[in-house]
Amino acid sequence: MAVHGEDAAAAAILRILAERQAGTRKAVARGAHLIEAYAKLELTRSSHPPGTPTPSPPGAPPSLVTGSLRRSITVRGPLGGGSRWEASVGPTIVYGRIQELGGVAGGRGARLPARPYMSPALRRARPQINALFRDGWDVT
Repeated sequence: MAVHGEDAAAAAILRILAERQAGTRKAVARGAHLIEAYAKLELTRSSHPPGTPTPSPPGAPPSLVTGSLRRSITVRGPLGGGSRWEASVGPTIVYGRIQELGGVAGGRGARLPARPYMSPALRRARPQINALFRDGWDVT
């Protein structure tokens, strides 16, 4: 890029900055939706009918029973502006966190093993997300 004069240099810098900011917002949005899609795929790895005691093995994603957990995974954002953009991806259903991390369930005190589905989705999406940022920041 050839720039002549202070005004042209300032305009070129502002244009590059605006393009990078737009690229960041777009990469955050697309990356969040990739994670959402991969999480929903994780939740289709096994299934069983309601009322049957056939949970997935510890460490594997929860089995699909009614689809409520899968349907509850949503993207919020991107939010922010300028040089800071963020999005959140995750379940909105009350038992989504304990399925991911494991722990003691309220009421009966049953200990549930971790059955991650969000963290494997993030790992799977990470190379594509990195590429989205590289593409979004490619300013010519």
